[in-house]
This record gives sequence, structure tokens and C-alpha cells, in this order.
Amino acid sequence: MTETRTTTTPKNGQENNHFDVVVVGAGISGVGAAYHLTTQCPDKSFVVLEGLESFGGTWHTHRYPGIRSDSDLYTFGYRFKPWTGAPIASAEEILSYMGEVIDENDLARHIRYQHKIRSASWSSENNLWTLEAIRTDTGERLRFTTSFLWMCQGYYRHEKGYTPEWEGVEDFKGRIVHPQQWPEDLDYKGKRVIVIGSGATAATVVPAMADDCAHVTVLQRSPTYFIPARNENKLADQLRELDIDETWIHEIARRQILREQDEFTRRSFEEPEAVKRDLLGAVRAYLGPDYDIDKHFTPKYRPWRQRVAFIPDGDLFRGIASGKASMVTDEIERFTQKGILLKSGEMLEADIIITATGFDLSILGDIKFTVDSTPVDFSKTVTYRGMMFTGVPNMVWIFGYFRASWTLRVDLVGDFVCRLLEHMKKKCVNKVTVALRPEDKDMPLKSWIDSENFNPGYLMRSMHLMPRRGDKPEWQHTQDYWLEKNELPKIDLDASEFVYM
Repeated sequence: MTETRTTTTPKNGQENNHFDVVVVGAGISGVGAAYHLTTQCPDKSFVVLEGLESFGGTWHTHRYPGIRSDSDLYTFGYRFKPWTGAPIASAEEILSYMGEVIDENDLARHIRYQHKIRSASWSSENNLWTLEAIRTDTGERLRFTTSFLWMCQGYYRHEKGYTPEWEGVEDFKGRIVHPQQWPEDLDYKGKRVIVIGSGATAATVVPAMADDCAHVTVLQRSPTYFIPARNENKLADQLRELDIDETWIHEIARRQILREQDEFTRRSFEEPEAVKRDLLGAVRAYLGPDYDIDKHFTPKYRPWRQRVAFIPDGDLFRGIASGKASMVTDEIERFTQKGILLKSGEMLEADIIITATGFDLSILGDIKFTVDSTPVDFSKTVTYRGMMFTGVPNMVWIFGYFRASWTLRVDLVGDFVCRLLEHMKKKCVNKVTVALRPEDKDMPLKSWIDSENFNPGYLMRSMHLMPRRGDKPEWQHTQDYWLEKNELPKIDLDASEFVYM
């Protein structure tokens, strides 16, 4: 179900712009938030404000060939909605799944599309957020007020991808395309194509294009790790043969996958060389003993310091083995009229160059925040478990996991927010803020995440904009689902870090 959805004002024609909760974004996080509010806080009024013309976020905006998940859908899917397809899914399949969630839970009436938020201002006098928004289709300016703000807007800028500055770009006579702005009229049939990049996007677009192109060359500065495997879950398929209920299958498959991911993560820290051998051995099985795995597929970092993309059925490596695609590991000297000159002196000629070079982080949707007329600089705040920020009242942010599916945290944070809202109701309070405790006074403050732990380029480029973390569990986003799934439900909402008024 990928059609654009629209919402209208209430049937009485009077637009009500105050809500108990405003959810920002109708992507995987925002739709999940709407479900949890509907089921756990049915007495709360809420609206989901989405800047795009439809739901889906990434899965709506990205239109490049072959776009698919790089996480399995048993864990990327919601815990409350069984996934019944292959583990790795296309954007169309994911949008259909999300559309079913919206339909089955009557969420469409809560969503307002093409509502882009420009600013968010908190008033302690009124205990309200005031949001200034604009209708992107009409230019109309709107104002919303809310008691609680739930930020589900994702973590990167949809409208423009990251492209490094290269010398001579303007000299190239062919087309240069970033996957985030894929043109509908791009004809690559029979063309020579260079794809710059080595991450999940490059690994997706190359096998999707290779059969139609004269040749595809993947140009990378340095290699990355991949996991090539069959796009199937044997356990789930066996359970289906036994006619087991899909709800049971979904939960059993999730637990199996999460256990395997936990083991993989543990091994990447405790025995990284063994994990490295396993990953490279899987690649070698597709490319053969004579292929230069060391040069093209052996990163300099240990496994899991950057995200490891799943390659369903080894399609990227099958394309390389067939000769339809090839890898070049080198650095760009400059662009030329005919292609790219490398620092090694080699010249790569192309008709089309695709810059799969990543994206730019968007800190809370690039919205201008103020608290009591004072601008909020989130880099000066300290994060509470990657969900709240010191000095910023009545607001929660969903930022998912790097080493596990994003949606796992959507469900965990959904439970936390609904429990917090109900707790505030019982206490008869209107405001909650997190604050450092006396015992945290001399706590060293560090960057959002340890670069020795995880260091993708998009995060490193924007780390100076991110909130700070402490050295205690309360004041950091541990990125550890297996720890948080037990800890977050047990958070003491009356602990001293929560300040109510």
C-alpha cells in the first residue's frame, strides 16, 4: 500500500490545533508512536505532523533501484505486527506493511501530511510547547500547541545527501546522481556507470542496475564488511509448514534473530579476528580463492565499528563474479570530462556517476527550539538514555540502534513514553525535566558516542552538534538493545533525575 495519503480537518470543519501529544514524523518511528498512544494512552489526544506528502520516511523518499532494508524485517518490523515475508524486504513491501498498520489501527485520522515544523517553543508559564508550521502544499502558516512533544523525525536530512567536494566535478560531461535525489528519467541501460561508495546503498544499487548497464564500477576509498547469506529464515518457514500462527512465528523468529545478533556483537568485541575470518570467508565463497579479498573487502577497522550490511543471496558478489560489476579501491584525484582520474593514475571512464557517499545528520529535524525564549543548543545538553535532554521539558526523542534494528527501540521508547504520561497524570503534574543529580556534579562529559565503539562518517561529521553523554548508564545511549530491553521497562520514574512540576 504505497499510495499517498491525505488527512482533512475534523468533520465539524473547525481545526483543533491543541493536542496532548504531538508526534513529529510519520516514518517507522512516528507510526509506531501513534500505535502506542492509541493502545496505551487512549484518553490522550494526539496528532502526527509529517512534512512529506505520505508516510514512510526513508522508504518514501528513497527511489533508487533495488532499495531494500539492510535489517531483517522480523526485528525491523514492529513487535505487534507479524512480518510474513522474506527477512530482507523492498521499500514497496515495507510501505505496504506500514500502510496495514495505519489501516488496522485507524491511525490515518491522526496524521497530517505536508506539515513542516519550523520552530518549537516551550513556555514554563503555560507548560506548553508552541509549534510554528507551514503547509508545504499551500504555504499556509499554522500554529499547534501541545503538552508533550515526541520527536520521531529520523536522523538525517531527506532532501539532500552528503557529497564530498571533488576537484573538476563541473568538467564531467555525463550525469552525476546522488541516490537520495534519484531522477525518474535516468536511463542507464547500456551505459558505463561508476558508483562511488562502499556502504549499504552502493551494495543495493549495484546489483539492481548491473544487468542493464554496460558495466558498473564500484569505486571505494576503503572497504567495508558485508554479510552475504540466503534471504530466508528457515525456522520461520518450517513453522509455517506446521501451520503455526503467524503471531507466534513472528515472536519466535525475532527471539532467534536477536539471540544470533547478540552473539555476533559479543564476538565482534571479544574475538574480532575470528569474526573477520568468518565474514571474509563468506565473501570468498562467492568470489573464489584468486580474487583480491584483502584489497577490496578487508576493512582496516574491526567488525561492527561501522554498520555491517546484509547482502541477500550474495547478489552484489554474484554480480562481481559474473563480470557485470567490478571493484576499484583507490582515491579520487579529480573528475574529468570522461570520468574520474584516480590518485594511482588510473582513469575510469563513465557515462553516469552515482555518488553513494552517505547522508548528513539532522539534529531533531533541524527545528529551532527555544525554552522560555532561550535558544536550545543540544550540544550543551546531556542525554538521558538517548531519549531526553537536560533542560528540555516534556520532550522525548527516538534514536534507534546502530547494531540492531531501529524499530526495536521504537517499541521500547513507546512503552516508556506512555508510562511516563500516565505517571504524570497520576501525580497531577504538567511538566517533567531530566536533570543531573548531585552525585553527577563532577561526572566527565563526553561525545554522544565513543568513536572507538562506532564511527560511521555521517556521525563523525556531526558529533559536535549532538548532545553529550556521561559515564553512567542514565546519561548515555548505550546502543545495547539486549541491555535496554530489561532496563527501560524498570526505570523508576520517581528517581531523582526526574524533576516534576
